[in-house]
Amino acid sequence: MSGAEGIPLAKPELGEREEELVLEVLRSGRLSLGPVQERFERAFAEWLGAPDAVAVSSGTAALHLGVRRLGWGEGDEVVTTPFSFVASANCLLYEGATPVFADIDPVTLNLDPAAARAAVGERTAGLLPVHIFGYPAALPELTDLAEARGLGILEDACQAPGAVDADGVPVGARGNLACFAFYANKQLTTGEGGVLVPRSADEAAIARSERNQGRALDMDWLDHDRLGFNYRMTELQAAIGVAQLERADELLAQRARVAALYAEALGELGGVPAAPGADLDGLVLPCANRGRERRSWFVYPVRLPLGADRDAVIATLAERGIAAKAYLPCIHLMPHYRERFNFRGGEFPVAEEVAERSLALPFFPAMTEEQVARVSEALAEALAGSWT
Repeated sequence: MSGAEGIPLAKPELGEREEELVLEVLRSGRLSLGPVQERFERAFAEWLGAPDAVAVSSGTAALHLGVRRLGWGEGDEVVTTPFSFVASANCLLYEGATPVFADIDPVTLNLDPAAARAAVGERTAGLLPVHIFGYPAALPELTDLAEARGLGILEDACQAPGAVDADGVPVGARGNLACFAFYANKQLTTGEGGVLVPRSADEAAIARSERNQGRALDMDWLDHDRLGFNYRMTELQAAIGVAQLERADELLAQRARVAALYAEALGELGGVPAAPGADLDGLVLPCANRGRERRSWFVYPVRLPLGADRDAVIATLAERGIAAKAYLPCIHLMPHYRERFNFRGGEFPVAEEVAERSLALPFFPAMTEEQVARVSEALAEALAGSWT
């Protein structure tokens, strides 16, 4: 499609309100640990329906602080998914805990409760479910498992602000420690940044101390009473976050609109939404909402048909000015996990097959119907010439 403007993989939705609030911060001269961060925390907690929210520098920082609050460390095992962004496992290594992977559900791509149950052992201290691609994990079943075995739960909701679980509870508002992220491609962005949703006021106070080098709120600038980190969110980031929260529901609705356009366009090309009993050998689209479960659309990942050459598809799309990305690789097959834990291929067959076939297509709130059609048509052409 010569001369056509390229379509990026992701693009943040920023406007005059974000610019206005950022300028207010710049003119105030207060760039860190100020009132806008507190305003963002209050606004996020209110939007989520949680008692409090602790703003930090990234979703990874939130996960790390969550691991510390649960006391997971040397000798502890935590059951989690191998099909996730690597931070959900790395955060355990930071404190010396061991990730124990369990396979995923082939429809939702989240941690399979039955596989998680089978992975629990004598050293298991907790569960770390990930709401992958914005689809809610099986929290009712995993909560039952945790309660029966006396395990802690840390929810990685970094891809799922606005999602709702099978009990009708907003993801992150169930009462577990939960983490959100606001990287530039997320549903809500602060550029970089994250939030830890605490379970109590005491937990919130400790997290606020640990994000700021271990300094308590009532201590002098250079006094510190515990080990801490530089996990602060800046006032500039918080200002963008405040503006994003003011139209959070609108941003989520725009993403849902784009997802619906993809479902229609790719459905006409033979794409089938993942579902129990569905044929998952062809072009597989993200699963539809089930019961009270509601996805918060983060990316639009498809599984290419069996036998398709994904690298060739990506290259063909790139020739047409369309960005696409293999998304996600399995964590246990990454080099430092193989070397440290002696993982090998074939241990988690569902996750590995999904990882080998998954492709993220361009996806952002401002995508037009014409852009979605262009991507879909180019994907069909790329698939036609990509068989191995």
